[in-house]
Amino acid sequence: MKINTDSKKIEELLARNTEKIIERESLLKKLKSGKRLRIKHGLDPTGSKIHIGRAIQFRKLKRFQELGHQIVLIIGDFTAQIGDASDKQAMRKPLSENEIKENMKDYERQIGKILDMKKVEVRYNSEWLAKLSIKELLSLAMYFTTQQMIQRRNFKERWDQGKPIGVHELTYPLFQGYDSVAVKADVEIGGSDQLFNLKIGRDIQKMFGQLPQDIITSKMLSGLDGRKMSTSWGNVVTIIDKPNDMYGKIMSMKDELIPQYFELCTDIVLSEVEKIKKDLKFQKLNPRDAKARLASEIVKIYYFPKAAQKAEEEFNKVFKEKELPSKIPAIKIKEKRLNILDLLVRTKLVGSKAEAKRLVLQKGVKINREVQDDWKKEVETKKGLIIQIGKRKFVKLV
Repeated sequence: MKINTDSKKIEELLARNTEKIIERESLLKKLKSGKRLRIKHGLDPTGSKIHIGRAIQFRKLKRFQELGHQIVLIIGDFTAQIGDASDKQAMRKPLSENEIKENMKDYERQIGKILDMKKVEVRYNSEWLAKLSIKELLSLAMYFTTQQMIQRRNFKERWDQGKPIGVHELTYPLFQGYDSVAVKADVEIGGSDQLFNLKIGRDIQKMFGQLPQDIITSKMLSGLDGRKMSTSWGNVVTIIDKPNDMYGKIMSMKDELIPQYFELCTDIVLSEVEKIKKDLKFQKLNPRDAKARLASEIVKIYYFPKAAQKAEEEFNKVFKEKELPSKIPAIKIKEKRLNILDLLVRTKLVGSKAEAKRLVLQKGVKINREVQDDWKKEVETKKGLIIQIGKRKFVKLV
């Protein structure tokens, strides 16, 4: 495949969603040389679903792929057993091999929503890291100091707060750096929280006589509530959410996040994003209308225009016209009566009775459109009963 060296496309690639480039001049020279570059990106299978914050990096990889470069995707089946400490305020729980296998079994299908997986070189870092001897690991470690590792912002904060820092955590950057040697990376893409690890990769490549990879770090996306995007906080949109759920989640986000999501999660040109930002600031654009367009643009990326249109129609039907959704999941309950907390758990609307109780007390539960505020209530489980949690979760008894 011929490499596209068009200056305008290269500048667009480097400008959008980019936090930092190391080394920019070196990277520009490589991109204009016509050489097919090896563009590395690694991800640890710490969860089973990829959210749109992680997708920012895959969308950057897509631009490189469109220019004809070789994407090298490294799935960290070995490093996930250690846990990346980047931006973590406590030691991560190491994952078992079974958990890792379960998490990563659907990764390629999900990433295929963005990249042409037929052209991607997929590697698993257990291929080389599991074969490293203790002598080889010590040889790597000798080139770095404990001070270098501890000076990382999150390690320093944990040190100052008296929180434990595992010795195994200090080895993670060495393993990620060695990945770059193993695949002979010309460029590595990562989040801004990964910069330390990516720079270690440059150093290790030099140790092995390779030219150091150039680095592009992408901007980080906030979660729907303004905090860091985290599956454990439930403030994420995943790239395999159903169109209606994806659309509804975007519509629920904080208004101040709208410009950030337009920039990082859509293909709308940056000049238009700036106009949206100004129109919102000077109240020329209603935030709800901006979110509706944003939600539509994001659904189009991971599905198709018709799905976005249907999701918008469904959202308006439920939230503007106050009608019930067109399709409500159905479930059969054998018992004639159940305590409301047991009912919410049995219908799988919540994961625990504690969560169910909290939602009832917060008046976040409706039965046949009526708000429920008594967590001790016994409910007659009649056919046709519609139970609702929040604004988007419904179940119908059959």
